Amino acid sequence: MAVITNQITGATLALCMLGQGAQAHPHIFVDARFDVVFDAAGQPEALRIYWQYDPFFSMLLVSDLGLDPTFSGTVTEAERPRLDGFDMNWLAGYHGDTHVTQDGRALGLSGPVEWTSDYVDGQLQSSHLRRIDDLPEPGVEWTVSIHDPSYYTSYTITSMPQIIGDARCEMRIFEPDWDAAGTQLDAALDELLAAGGDMEAEFPPVGALFSEEVRILCAPPS
Repeated sequence: MAVITNQITGATLALCMLGQGAQAHPHIFVDARFDVVFDAAGQPEALRIYWQYDPFFSMLLVSDLGLDPTFSGTVTEAERPRLDGFDMNWLAGYHGDTHVTQDGRALGLSGPVEWTSDYVDGQLQSSHLRRIDDLPEPGVEWTVSIHDPSYYTSYTITSMPQIIGDARCEMRIFEPDWDAAGTQLDAALDELLAAGGDMEAEFPPVGALFSEEVRILCAPPS
């Protein structure tokens, strides 16, 4: 996972892999949702993205940060600043696991800004804003998918996106074809192993096959 593994120790990563199977993917599970932010002219200008990490990984990372030594599931106000941006130290070229497309064309997003961080009931939470650099064509459906191509992290979209601003949009969430995705993954792994590849280091880029996508169609600004 390119988001935060550069901030945690090798020991924590080893524990994470041991706890969820060193040869299994995914290792980290994230509940995700997002808002679509519109400007005064009715154009989509940004996505506000929310991530909530699974309890096991949250415990490992919080421990690695030296927080919550009593495993209370919370942090003190004095400790809270140490969580600031815990998953925002992105490597150069990292896409942020948020993919926006229209008619098969990728729409560019800014890097993360205005982020927040918290630790509630034993789970790390964060949010960040990403501005839409390439505006979707008005009146044409566009798609948002949150997924890690390497499938090290599994994201689940937990609710319909919210509209922030004055806009009229129809949104639909489409689930992946789980059977087809599993079949393609099995075939890719069989090919990798037959060639003597390392399943962990060379895991095939199948994350998109296992991801939901939100299709958005907005009325053109009046």
